[in-house]
Amino acid sequence: MSEIKLMKGNEAIAEAAILAGCDAYFGYPITPQSEVIEYLMVERPEDRTGMIVLQAESEIAAIHMVYGAAGAGKKVMTSSSSPGISLKQEGISYIAAAELPCLIVNVVRGGPGLGTIQPSQADYFQSTKGGGHGDYRLIVLAPASVQEMADFVEDSFKLAFKYRTPVMILSDGVIGQMMEKVIMPEQMPRLTDDEILERYGDWANTGKTKLRERNIITSLNLDSNVQEAHNIKLQAKYSQIEENEVRYEAINCNDAEYIIVAYGSSARVAQKSMAMARAKGIKVGIFRLISLFPFPKKEINALADRVKGFLAVEMSAGQMIEDVRLAVNGKVPAEHYGRYGGVIHSPEEVLASLENKIIGG
Repeated sequence: MSEIKLMKGNEAIAEAAILAGCDAYFGYPITPQSEVIEYLMVERPEDRTGMIVLQAESEIAAIHMVYGAAGAGKKVMTSSSSPGISLKQEGISYIAAAELPCLIVNVVRGGPGLGTIQPSQADYFQSTKGGGHGDYRLIVLAPASVQEMADFVEDSFKLAFKYRTPVMILSDGVIGQMMEKVIMPEQMPRLTDDEILERYGDWANTGKTKLRERNIITSLNLDSNVQEAHNIKLQAKYSQIEENEVRYEAINCNDAEYIIVAYGSSARVAQKSMAMARAKGIKVGIFRLISLFPFPKKEINALADRVKGFLAVEMSAGQMIEDVRLAVNGKVPAEHYGRYGGVIHSPEEVLASLENKIIGG
């Protein structure tokens, strides 16, 4: 039976991982996501489900532990915050190239550099455009509530195994640290090797069997033609993801003349801005991104045929706005409003920017 709890976003992700039947978590503490590993250490899921929890000696070690466990076909995850995710990039590129499923959680803090422990959304480029070396992408989901922090865990694992690719939950210090009521799902059993084989195919590195030779998992192809063919295969998979896995929420967009595009905590702020605008007679809608990759470009382009303008609201100097403008394709104005370095915008500031840049622009 599902249970209602009052939890921080970071705690909700950790508990949801246990309930999702996650086999292993490898991580390293860094604010503002340290509660993920702290919760797991205190909760001792190895006693509940057999889930392994290990604090690695570094973020680099943690991501390569994920690589190894994912190669064995296990449900495995890690979490960190901005500088820590940067340290993981080489390993993430290896995992994507080896076509292995895993979950990566980034609770974003202000930067660049060590920056601040306050919330930010300035990791959008890094998360949605690959982040490490080579041509690869991650599926990226952006929760806007503690409930979604919990819900997206099992969703992410399903997507990771469906497409054999890393999936990132891109949160921030607001969602990670805030407390809300959350309905937890029921406990799911951990899958055996045979169940993984039955559901997802015979690709995992589980050793030689009577039916086949051993599987070899690697990201290394020294033959350029072989490597090109592998890249073509990856790009076809990303195109399939773009076609099938777009997720968004359209709020009051049916009659809207102006659209605020936002995700995560910025979308929560923008909803208040929308209410203030409508109280003044300005028809504003919210287009909340749930999947950042795949980006809902077709849906935004369709909206551009009937609205007067878009305002991209994000806690960055302007990253998501580039994808919004590409989607709008010059049909109507698309402007950016952002605060950065850990500063959170207010609903009043967002409305003022909409009025100045779009309505009166």
